[in-house]
Amino acid sequence: MIYFIGAGPGASDLITVRGSRLLGQADCIIYAGSLVNPALLGLAKPDCTIYNSAEMTLEQVLSVFREMERNGKMTVRLHTGDQSIYGAGREQMDALDQDGIRYESVPGVSSFFGAAAALNAEYTLPGISQTVIITRMEGRTKVPEKEQLAKLAAHGSTMVLFLSASLTEEVQAELLRGAYTEETPAAIVFKATWPEEKILHCTVGTLAKTAKENGIKNTALLLIGDFLKGPAAEYERSKLYDPAFTTAFREGESK
Repeated sequence: MIYFIGAGPGASDLITVRGSRLLGQADCIIYAGSLVNPALLGLAKPDCTIYNSAEMTLEQVLSVFREMERNGKMTVRLHTGDQSIYGAGREQMDALDQDGIRYESVPGVSSFFGAAAALNAEYTLPGISQTVIITRMEGRTKVPEKEQLAKLAAHGSTMVLFLSASLTEEVQAELLRGAYTEETPAAIVFKATWPEEKILHCTVGTLAKTAKENGIKNTALLLIGDFLKGPAAEYERSKLYDPAFTTAFREGESK
């Protein structure tokens, strides 16, 4: 049996209880060594075989899966954050489907949740933004033409960019081609929830300068939008807790 497990955003105690339990039972762990906190490997059994997938190809990962299955062993494929976001999990699962090998996904806490927690921010403030666009800047890996950053930026909603910290000049230019302005709030969150976490507040107009001055080139999320104004954001009060609003659980108070 193979378990695809989201390791969480970085802090070793932010893996789920289920993920932690399965990690401790595994006969083999293949972990994303470039991103997963190595402290999580301390949960492994003493005789567990461990591979760093940063040094492997897809074919090599699949070869280990198949060998462990032939020997009746349990494997954990440990991805960073939640494997459904930029986790390259689908190609592994499709290959396992072809081989008739059983697997299960265990969700994790994505780093974009970790970044919001680090900022004590809410992405979806009523009256400010009710949409979160999770995307990345096109680099060596292309994105679909309809998902070019400037086109997504036309919405002016909350945006979280993965895998783009080395391309902040390009990101800044593309955002300004959309609905954002030089003054739109932005934040760079480096290694959210890790001990070395760093939060840099800036604007879209100073995004590239801020990243360069602080040596940010990878392992950081770029957060964009008016939700970052904090208490100064002129957001609307939630209807759910408005005394005058009737819900399925309580009657609204008449004025």
